[in-house]
Amino acid sequence: MSKPSFTRREIREKALQALFPLDFNVDLTKQDAISYALELDNQEIISEDGEEFVPTYLDLLVGGVCDRKAELDEVIKKHLGNNWSITRIAKMDLIILRIAIFEMLYVGDVPNTVALDEAIELAKKYSDDRSRKFVNGVLSNVMKEIDSK
Repeated sequence: MSKPSFTRREIREKALQALFPLDFNVDLTKQDAISYALELDNQEIISEDGEEFVPTYLDLLVGGVCDRKAELDEVIKKHLGNNWSITRIAKMDLIILRIAIFEMLYVGDVPNTVALDEAIELAKKYSDDRSRKFVNGVLSNVMKEIDSK
């Protein structure tokens, strides 16, 4: 068996699928959430040596977002309108924002515009048009702040 190959776009989608249940189920481990996400499409996740294969970038995204969730949420709060609270954001949109902001802040080989574009693509697939516009607005403001530093 060979290791499955994933594009970064596919890995971002798997990260979203892993992070979503982690937001609701405190008993779920990061590793279990990643395994469930990989199994959603019946992906072959066993390597030649019989070990479970997790793409490195998937582990980085899920682990990074989990470890820095409070910090990422503070960045999001800072860029919400006056009458918006982070609790009003749909969970799927919140997780999309967290992934993109994590990439913008901590993944050096991903340009901020790519992180923003990929988040918009996830929002198109997993949310509605209003959510896509919301995600675009928040991330555009975050990107402007990062780029101004």
